[in-house]
Order: sequence, then C-alpha cells, then structure tokens
Amino acid sequence: MTHPIKTERRGAVLEVTLDRPKANAIDLATSRIMGEVFASFRDDPDLRVAILTAAGDKFFCPGWDLKAAADGDAVDGDYGVGGFGGLQELRDMNKPVIAAINGICCGGGLELALSADILLAADHATFALPEIRSGTVADAASIKLPKRIPYHIAMEMLLTGRWLDAAEAARWGLINQIHPADQLLAKARDMADLLAAGPPLVYAAIKEVVRDAEGARFQDTMNRITKRQLPTVDVLYGSEDNMEGFRAFAEKRDPVWKGR
Repeated sequence: MTHPIKTERRGAVLEVTLDRPKANAIDLATSRIMGEVFASFRDDPDLRVAILTAAGDKFFCPGWDLKAAADGDAVDGDYGVGGFGGLQELRDMNKPVIAAINGICCGGGLELALSADILLAADHATFALPEIRSGTVADAASIKLPKRIPYHIAMEMLLTGRWLDAAEAARWGLINQIHPADQLLAKARDMADLLAAGPPLVYAAIKEVVRDAEGARFQDTMNRITKRQLPTVDVLYGSEDNMEGFRAFAEKRDPVWKGR
C-alpha cells in the first residue's frame, strides 16, 4: 500500500496531498498521519503556508472511509492530533492553509476543506453534505457552515444533502475562486507564494483574533487585543516585524519580514 499522504516543501510552502485511491476517503490511520503532518507544519518556523489538495482529478475527499468503518474503524475512534483529517481541531494553527479542491468534496471532506482559510476549486468540483441520507449528522459542518454562508442555504445542504456545483458554491461564498482543473494547483501555489511573502506574525495574530471572536462578544475580544492578552498579538506588538512595517512605510520601500 502506498503512503496515503504526500508532502513537498517549496521554500516556505508545504504542499500536502491526500493520495488514497480510489476516492481519497480518510480512515483512522490516515487521519492520524494528517494530524502529525499539520502539527509539524504548525511548529516548523521555516514553513509559513500550507496547501492541502488531493491526488487524481475526480475526488478531493468524500470524508470518512465507510468501508474501513465496516471493517472495524470506529467512527468515534482515535483520529489523532487535530481531530478528523488532522486539521479541523488542531490547536493554535496560526499559519494560513489553502485548500485546492480538485473534485468531489463532500461529507467530512467538505468539513476538512472548511478548516482551511482560503478555498480554491476546480471548475468541475462539487460540494455536498450527504450524511442525512446515511442517518447521521455532519457534526463539524453543522457548527461551521451556517456561519460561513447564508443560514438558509447551509440548512438546505444539511437537511437535504443536495449538491452544489462550483459556480453555486462561489455564489454563496463557500469558496473563494474557481479555476480550470489544469490550472488549479498553479493558482494555489501563486496564492501560497503571495502569503509566504507576507508578515507571519500578523497572520498568526489574525488567526487567533478570529478564533477568539467566534465565541465572544465584540468588545470582549477588543479588550483582549488592546490589553495584549492574546499571545500572538502580544508577540506581534513587541516584534521587530512590527517596527519594520512602520519603517518600510515611512521609507517608501517594501518591508522585509523576519518573523520575529
């Protein structure tokens, strides 16, 4: 059996490819490997951005491997660090993650994609939450999706399991961009290179502020920011990069970010 996860470093960018024929479904062992990969990415100071994609041109990921479940993989088993797919419950993921969705993206695969920060899709990609037809709940999507797209569209997807094509997914704001399939990875790399050239401490602060604000009142999070109670904000405000941004603006030059 081939290794289900392929990784490639391109400078400060880590490309993570789910490669588990035929459909790139995720079993417990694959989920644990993905968690290790993303935790390592999170903790590596030389890596700034990750791209998550999948092998082939038909499936991005259908989510949970039902055949593995039938063979004994418990749905409530050990998914490893980061939870299902290694990303959606990974603590302190303060670096940008881009999902390059190259085909069918449904169930847990859509929940995994929703864990990324920027979603790019091939023009033939399709999206759904078909768990309703299997008599189960799309748990992470039930939490996330109504906050990402209009409530009534999210509820229709959850309650009926209907499919969206890429154009409709973009119209509702589920994905950022649509690209021809043969250009998708190149466009994801362009986006990753753009982000990798940016200020990593600012990215970290943005991601922590967004997470903190999700379950808090506006003023509570604002107070934590101004009092430097969020660790990434505190690091940013005392950093060389923070001063470099001011100096570069005053000197009318591009800033040089060092991540410290």
